[in-house]
Amino acid sequence: METIYDSLTQLGAKAAIPASPDAAVLETVANPHPGTPYLVRFTAPEFTSLCPITGQPDFAHLVIDYVPDELLVESKSLKLFLASFRNHGAFHEACTVSIGKRLVDALSPTWLRIGGYWYPRGGIPIDVFWQTDAPPAGLWLPDQGVPPYRGRG
Repeated sequence: METIYDSLTQLGAKAAIPASPDAAVLETVANPHPGTPYLVRFTAPEFTSLCPITGQPDFAHLVIDYVPDELLVESKSLKLFLASFRNHGAFHEACTVSIGKRLVDALSPTWLRIGGYWYPRGGIPIDVFWQTDAPPAGLWLPDQGVPPYRGRG
């Protein structure tokens, strides 16, 4: 009997981290509640990428919120996609916005936002926020829950 999960190639199998974000495959499954506005949140508190100039590691706490339409992103494929940035050189803004846009391309969600809360390098934290539009009316939209950077105190 065929299920909505039959097309998945990464879930339930050994899957290597893709060599680059472009090589990563974002897999999707059918939304079991199309037409119902609800929020899906993914939090990646240990996201890493590389500075494109120095090659030094950059660290961020990412929060991705979206309202699905017909499709959901399969979480293992999202984890592998995010991990593919580990050896990818790009500025904070490029990483954050490209992740949001790639999800929009894969899912065509009703609404999506991403908050990239980047840890300081050179003494300055950089937070990057992107969303597709205003959130749907009546949507319960909790705060992303990431406090502003306060250093040690």
